[in-house]
Amino acid sequence: MPYYSFDLVVGEEFKNQWGIILEDIEVASDRADQLACELSQVKPELQHKGCAVRVTDRDHNELYRTPLDPVPAWQR
Repeated sequence: MPYYSFDLVVGEEFKNQWGIILEDIEVASDRADQLACELSQVKPELQHKGCAVRVTDRDHNELYRTPLDPVPAWQR
């Protein structure tokens, strides 16, 4: 099973949050969405600043990115 890292993206800076072995990128992207939602609630000062959570593989290739700002229902 692959190892994924989760980073908080603030501007051009990447702050490592944690890494974990998961089944596949679908599960990792779900975890990233959950982390983005939690960070948005716990750290509201990060909202509306273009912050995101990204998922990378062992080789630091970005596989997925989700914004901390909630996506409006009409854009889903």
